[in-house]
Amino acid sequence: MKTIYTKSCAIILAACLFIVSCNTNNTQKGAGLGAIAGGVLGAVIGNNVGDKNNAALGALIGAAVGGTTGGLIGNKMDKQAREIQQSIPGASVERVGEGIKVVLNENAVRFDFDKSTLTPSAQQNLDKIINIFKEYPDTNIGIYGYTDSKGADQYNLNLSDKRAQSVASYMTAHGISSSRLTTKGFGKSDPIGDNNTDAGRALNRRVEFSIIANQKMIDEAKKQSGEQ
Repeated sequence: MKTIYTKSCAIILAACLFIVSCNTNNTQKGAGLGAIAGGVLGAVIGNNVGDKNNAALGALIGAAVGGTTGGLIGNKMDKQAREIQQSIPGASVERVGEGIKVVLNENAVRFDFDKSTLTPSAQQNLDKIINIFKEYPDTNIGIYGYTDSKGADQYNLNLSDKRAQSVASYMTAHGISSSRLTTKGFGKSDPIGDNNTDAGRALNRRVEFSIIANQKMIDEAKKQSGEQ
């Protein structure tokens, strides 16, 4: 029975994400996904994603508000997502539920092998996204660090954590409140590139962001929608 439940939830999750990805500029998107998120999707995230995989995705779905409020939040996130994509062409920007997932890989924020220091090009791209974050102060930002597969697991976890913290430190030094930021390293988990190639490993040495509404944005959206 547990196996059937898990597979069913996975199918439902995939279907919901497909619906969201098909239309990234729709007020009903937040409402539609939010109606499901509290039930089945919450179980999927808890049982199948967990803390070791798809951290940004789990954070975004777990933060869904739903209803008309979620739709209003989604509209604001649509605009922010477009600005990020236009400012940093090398970034992968996805609208998920009522939030934004941003992957800054080798073309945006790159880490050299076994390093957690930001390269000059990484700093330039962070400057761009920082300017956008300043335009949207009512959001919270999760920063997740990753490594390639070389090295011991614990070493990679520590290195990935340092990468996330390096990004957060740079952001706070350039005007982003530390109260908006959370960081965590996930080591070599959830690779997006082939760890058997140099190019693939470079892709995996990355940071990801989850961008969600803070309580102020949620309260304002509730008031606007009449759901408060």
